[in-house]
Amino acid sequence: MPLHWEDFAAGNVARYGPRTITREEILAFAAEFDPQPMHADEEAARATMLGGLVASGWHTCALAMRMMADGFVLASASMGSPGVDEVRWLRPVRPGDSLTLRSTVIETRPSASRPGMGFIKFRHEMLDQADNCVMTLVSSMMIARRGFTPASAMASGNAR
Repeated sequence: MPLHWEDFAAGNVARYGPRTITREEILAFAAEFDPQPMHADEEAARATMLGGLVASGWHTCALAMRMMADGFVLASASMGSPGVDEVRWLRPVRPGDSLTLRSTVIETRPSASRPGMGFIKFRHEMLDQADNCVMTLVSSMMIARRGFTPASAMASGNAR
């Protein structure tokens, strides 16, 4: 039985991971999506203010999404997300770092226009192996309410 909106409550905290990031992953992501020197070239990265190779912040976001998906999204009646409110990259992520995602439910609210769904606002914190917060991400998720499927939740209410 998938998780529904009612299964989430403000204050709930869950942890997902860990996932160890490798040098090869950092270089591959950078080559494809963020070829700045501190992500894509070890020698050039040593000359930056970071002093060595670091993961792209967008790579860290992608890792967080994978941890969310594996941790709860794929086991829920998810209807997607209306967007991200805030992302902050607080510390560099380096090869060999072991990352864990701590997700806290900030608030839940039923949809005003679609009674078959609700919104859940999360604060996600990516932590390294020393429990240092390397990234924060605040976003919302749309999820079907109990008794509804994602498809029936979209069809309910006054959708235009």
